[in-house]
Amino acid sequence: MLILLLLELAVGAVSIPFSDVVRILFTGESERSTWLQIIQQFRLIRTLNALFSGAAIAVCGLLLQTLFRNPLADPYVLGVMDGARLGVAVVVVISGAASNTFFAKLAFLGDLSQVAAAALGSVLAMAVLLWIAHRVSTVTLLISGLMLGYLCQGLISVVLHFTDEYQAAAFSAWNDGSYAGITRGQLSLLIPLTVLGLASALLLVKPLNALLMGERYAQTLGLPVFRARMVTFGIVAALAGTVTAFCGPIAFLGIIVAHLARALFQTSDHRVLMPAVILLGSVLALGADLITHLPWAKHFLHMNAVNGLIGAPIVLWVLLRQKHMRGLAS
Repeated sequence: MLILLLLELAVGAVSIPFSDVVRILFTGESERSTWLQIIQQFRLIRTLNALFSGAAIAVCGLLLQTLFRNPLADPYVLGVMDGARLGVAVVVVISGAASNTFFAKLAFLGDLSQVAAAALGSVLAMAVLLWIAHRVSTVTLLISGLMLGYLCQGLISVVLHFTDEYQAAAFSAWNDGSYAGITRGQLSLLIPLTVLGLASALLLVKPLNALLMGERYAQTLGLPVFRARMVTFGIVAALAGTVTAFCGPIAFLGIIVAHLARALFQTSDHRVLMPAVILLGSVLALGADLITHLPWAKHFLHMNAVNGLIGAPIVLWVLLRQKHMRGLAS
């Protein structure tokens, strides 16, 4: 993680020596003022965003896989992020009369309202999934999540019909998913919210371990299952909503990290998995962001494309390992 942090700050269209990167971080001084400006105003903000957002989305994936006992559950696949996107789209329309730019239109409500709208959209999507989960098989739940995502995407298109062309284009750019579009003020909101969510998730390791054995077993241990599920549900909605509000939809990361952690540590114990997922999520997010921002001759590489190159083989591997998912039988 430390190596990737330094590479994120040093590598880009303008290369900065590692010695100067370290000096800027610890003293706030540099031989060149342009290097100081590049790191402090751009790269450091983007790097910290990737560090915390990657951990948050990875934890969301682990929580959803445990909550639904589904190896392919994650906020992107199950439509939770699409619910968050719908919330942001609604805020864009509501704030349409305020001024002329996308984030300025949100400013009069504050960045917190953007997060709240995204979290509310995530909550609604999660509520639908929880209602469906008790009635369908694993495969059907995945299909239901995909359909829920498509429904939210259709509603987003309808909602954006009431915006002007400039707003729609700005929303489309945000919709690509990136750690680079955040401001220092937004970062000061994102970090406390994600730290609070991650700390709350760490406190859930014992209930999550009990839920792995099934709800009836957890109840025999004295676990208040409904309350544990609702708390987990709230943490996922808050983390996914916060990250999506500022970074757009981040694909595949939620699926990848939990399975990598299980493979590396050969355990399903959340006392090991939770800190491992937090660290691995940050590492993979930093790595994907670094690849995206390498000084390519023709820069057409998007972060979700990099996540897909890593994530798609892992998803296929999971599908092939799960015998009951090779067909449509429950």
